[in-house]
Amino acid sequence: MSVDHYENFPVASVLMPAHLKPAVVGIYAFARTADDIADEGNDAAEQRLASLRAYEDELDKVRREIVSEMPLFQNLRIIIQKHQLPTSPFYALLSAFKQDVITTRYQNFADLLDYCNRSANPVGEIMLHLYRAASPENMRDSNAICSALQLINFWQDVAIDWQKQRIYLPQEDLLAFGIEEQQIADGRADLAWQKLMLFQTDRARRMLISGSPLCKRLPGRIGWELRFVVQGGLRILERLDQIKGDIFTQRPKLGKFDWLVILGRGIRM
Repeated sequence: MSVDHYENFPVASVLMPAHLKPAVVGIYAFARTADDIADEGNDAAEQRLASLRAYEDELDKVRREIVSEMPLFQNLRIIIQKHQLPTSPFYALLSAFKQDVITTRYQNFADLLDYCNRSANPVGEIMLHLYRAASPENMRDSNAICSALQLINFWQDVAIDWQKQRIYLPQEDLLAFGIEEQQIADGRADLAWQKLMLFQTDRARRMLISGSPLCKRLPGRIGWELRFVVQGGLRILERLDQIKGDIFTQRPKLGKFDWLVILGRGIRM
């Protein structure tokens, strides 16, 4: 398993309480299908944006308690009402998906974090609301964890994103380490590249660890779920460092042995 964009949703987790699984599945379906509109297929950018605006219109109906003709949003309306979820995280996700259609470069780390704040952090916010644990302190640490997981996904997928004509590595960092875009195209992991990737993995690691106290504050199953999510992210970072950031020849993934390590570390937390 790798750390993927929306596969951090605990859709099939054995730790997920049964009464929450239908809600998580429905929310995941919204996020996954909207993300696919932005990323998959051969539609032109304007068509993708139009489809995402249509999702926003349907979300407006949910917010106004108007029944949609789309089963996806009929279900989402029930979920939001039943669990008293805010609609703002769903709008934030759509905003990030639209940005994916039109934005292919990020000038600095602050710009990238702004994107993470809308593409990743809403997932944690929704989960905290489902568990009735959305305190300011919990939200702060959840945001750190979710943004770090998003960054880890970016660092894993540099080569894949290049094929989509996207670079999530901040332009200011490429300049600071003397990296030109052609080096990504060539798949050249020289010493400068290794230093750049080490800088990025260290940045994500510190962010992930800063949010990890949330694992201990959240009780029961969600706390255990989060322990393993955090440890999975940290393990991917270890793998990235082990290959010296050469994601051009191998994309780090977690195997059976890694999950034993994650289990042990999660328990020790």
